[in-house]
Amino acid sequence: MRKEKITRNPQPATRNLSTKEHKGAGHRQRLRDRFLTNGLDGFHDYEVIELLLTLATPRKDCKQAAKSVLKRFKTLQGSLEASPQELCKIAGIGPKNLFGIKLIKAVADRYLEKKLIHKDAINDSKALFDYLYHQIGDKRREFFKAIFLNSKNQVIAADTISEGTLTASSVYPREVIQAALSHDAAALIFAHNHPSGDPQPSSEDIAVTRQLVFAGKVMGMVVHEHIIIGDNHYFSFADQGYIKRMNQEFEKLTEQGSNA
Repeated sequence: MRKEKITRNPQPATRNLSTKEHKGAGHRQRLRDRFLTNGLDGFHDYEVIELLLTLATPRKDCKQAAKSVLKRFKTLQGSLEASPQELCKIAGIGPKNLFGIKLIKAVADRYLEKKLIHKDAINDSKALFDYLYHQIGDKRREFFKAIFLNSKNQVIAADTISEGTLTASSVYPREVIQAALSHDAAALIFAHNHPSGDPQPSSEDIAVTRQLVFAGKVMGMVVHEHIIIGDNHYFSFADQGYIKRMNQEFEKLTEQGSNA
């Protein structure tokens, strides 16, 4: 009996998906090489976000998601400030790969705070402004912060006192003074942001500042400054003469009270 030779069609080579590079892998590596060579010089803001997303996105192109983040939150700082819930609304971003964005923000916050501690906040103000602008400059709600200083005007600590619209009822001088006493502070600097971007003070801003200056005077603590952070610029109560006039007003009222 004649045996016929059966010829089988050769099976296509099986792809090794674990070793095949994903789309955009070369671009991702080029981004990393650029950063390692020149830092962030020449990077677009969306490329910075893209680089951060790649830290926890192993096999997916992140460029479009990064562009969508920047389009949604307008600026790099706004993107870093965005909440996890807001970020997860962007296509291509989930609870895992937003890790890089939130990590870099937390690291930057700690770095600037540590850099500020023990600095002379009066004569070396750059670290203070860098810290404040990064902390609250692009927030969409008002944040009121207190910077506590020792007798040499060196920063001891920085606390967030309140969140939300600044009013005379949202910042309690007694609580601020108690916080200052807990830090053994001799002097204070206050700061808050205006989400509108316009740092000009409102009547409430002035009233709150007056209350705090007076409370500090009663307790023998110097209020050096109240800064309002706007969009790339700020308003200084000290530079504009408000702090000096409020101190003079307190002295005048005290003198009138002692003569009554």
